[in-house]
Parts: sequence; structure tokens; C-alpha cells
Amino acid sequence: MRKAILLALFALCPAAAAGAEDFVFAYVGLADDPRYVVESRYTGLILKQPYPPLSGARMAIRDSRIVGRSLGITFKLVERALGAGEDAAAAMRALNREAGAKVFLIDLPAAMLRAVAGELADAPLLLFNVRNRDDDLRNQACAANLYHAIPSYRMLTDALAQYLAKKGWTKALILRGPSDADHAYADSFAASAQRLRIRIVGDRAFKLSNDPRLRAETNVALMTGGGEYDVVFIADRRGEFSRYVPYKTYLPRPVVGDEGLTPAAWHWTWERHGAPQLNQRFARIEKTRRMSGEDWAAWASIKSVVTAVRKTGPADLGAIRRFLTDPATTIDIYKGGPSSFRAWSNQLRQPILLHTDNAVVARAPIEGFLHRINNLDTLGYDKEGSTCGLAR
Repeated sequence: MRKAILLALFALCPAAAAGAEDFVFAYVGLADDPRYVVESRYTGLILKQPYPPLSGARMAIRDSRIVGRSLGITFKLVERALGAGEDAAAAMRALNREAGAKVFLIDLPAAMLRAVAGELADAPLLLFNVRNRDDDLRNQACAANLYHAIPSYRMLTDALAQYLAKKGWTKALILRGPSDADHAYADSFAASAQRLRIRIVGDRAFKLSNDPRLRAETNVALMTGGGEYDVVFIADRRGEFSRYVPYKTYLPRPVVGDEGLTPAAWHWTWERHGAPQLNQRFARIEKTRRMSGEDWAAWASIKSVVTAVRKTGPADLGAIRRFLTDPATTIDIYKGGPSSFRAWSNQLRQPILLHTDNAVVARAPIEGFLHRINNLDTLGYDKEGSTCGLAR
């Protein structure tokens, strides 16, 4: 049975015009976003249920209070849920005009994000993607005022491929689901594997079905037979099929991707660089679930801008933008090492956590993978590999 997540959390906060000492962030999403509809299977199981990362943004605003007091600035957050068919760009312009919002955390489907970034290309606003991992948003569909706190698919799969290469697991079998997101993830892993000389020995599609005529696409043992491989990569963003893959493969091999060893922006078991304190602060705001990668991205977006405001002041968005992409910038994102945004794609440099369901196994870049300028640029598209070219 499907039921909508409570939308009360997503209502527009009353927004008076911002005072001169206010710096206003806005969180923009959909009132009836299908991504956040709770899907219970017939047995009542809820698998990989995503939630709007509002709590991550709210935590960042709380975290900013001490910095704000020292600067004489109040950092505020307004929240806006778009109705069906509502013009997102117009709504954001209205938030800028009426509430004084300068920085927007955008939790919209990728197609809407591309359209909004294009319509607001010349607006004096900063846009942050906290949801979409699509590689094209950092390449041919990039935009000068659009920043990405969430890692791309390619950053995730490069991290995973580094770990596989380090372990000497150089033959991989891909299992891919039917959705566009499944294909994007699987294609990204294939590209990462080629980069690190991991051979793809098979690329097979699976289906969720009880039809006995589709045994080759539904039976894990049959699907993973007929060849030698060191590891099975599975792309199944919903998680319905992948949970049955470990321990059922024809050969006894590890499973990675959307099951087994998974690359992510954040995981609740990360225990270094202040992560336990961050998780505890999140738990004080959100008592029903743990912090997700999207929550972390929303928090990191606001944290990055607050860090920039502390250095440059709140008035000049151009100075804030230059600070974010300055290679000398250091933003503490609680994953170790200083971070900044890539000048050629506006993607946040960051380590990727490789985790199981209850432990972080490794942090990428994996030891031994080096870049001539910044080792974090071994994850995703570096300047030479990017087709965005904002800094060229």
C-alpha cells in the first residue's frame, strides 16, 4: 500500500522580508514528489526508502548559529514545496524577491534541475544540487551557478573500482535493473572499470518477475553462471532484487554496488573526523531515521556557503563563488582532508565511503591512487576528462 510522506515538514515557512543582517537559504522540492512516496511491499517491508533531506539542511542552520553570532548575521532557511505544474524558476525568483533568499538547495528531479539551472543562468543566485547523481549535470549539462554537493555516479563507481583494483579483483560481472537510474549507475561502473583495467566479463539484465518463462532474468544462479569473475556489481536503485543476490551467485563471489559493498557520500557508521558528533546532532533533529547521503549533501551545501561568508562577507555572491572554487579553499566536511568545489564543473571534491549495512570498510581515494594536483580528483571527472569546462 502506498502512502505519501507527511507533507507538513515540507510546507512553506512564513517568510517576512529578510533584514539587512539576515542571510537566507531556501530549500525547494516537490509537494508530491514520487521519489518520497512510501512503498510497502505486500508483506509490509519497506526497503530503500528515500526521504527529503530537509533535516540535513535544518541541522546546518543550527550549526551556523555560532558563526552567525560572531559575524552579526542570522542564517535562515525557508522551505518551499512546489505544486503540480508550478514554475520552479518563477517560485525561486519570488523567494529571492520576497524572502531575500540567495542560496537555493534544489531537491528536484534531474530534468527539472536542468531546466531551472538554464532559466536562472543569469540570476544573482547560487543553486546547489543535493539529490541528483547524473554525470551529465557535471559535464555537457553543467551550469555556472549550479553546484553539486552530492557526488556523481562516476565518483561513486571510481571509488568502488579503486577498491576492487587494490584487492586484485580484476574481472567483474554486471547485473543491471530496468530503470534509467539502474542503467546510469551500471554504465558509470563500466566506465570506471575500463579506466582501472577491470575487465567486464558479462553485462546482464534482471527482472522482477515470478514468470517461469523468464528464469534466465530472474534466477540469480542462472544469471551468474557461465563464466569466471572475481566480483558481481549490481545496479538496483530500488533494492528489491539485489537483496537476494549475495550467497546465491553461481560462483562464491563478493557483491558490490547497490548491495554488499556500497559507495556513498555518507554512512551512519563513519566514526572519524567528527562524524559521530555530526550523526548525534542529526539524531537530535530527526529521531526516526539515520542521516543519509542526501542529508549530508544538504548540510555540506549550507556549511560551504557559511564558510565562504565567514571569509568573504555576505554581500558579494561573486566573492562567495570564487571562494568555493578556489583550490586553496578548505571546507571541513567531516570526512577528512580539506575540500573545495572543482572550478571546471562545480562538483564538491570529497572522499567516498565504501560501506556494508553496518560498517564503513574503506574510504576512497584508496591508498596508492594519486593525482598530480589533488588526489580527490581521482574520483569522478578531473579537468582533462570533463566536458563542462567552466574554468577553461
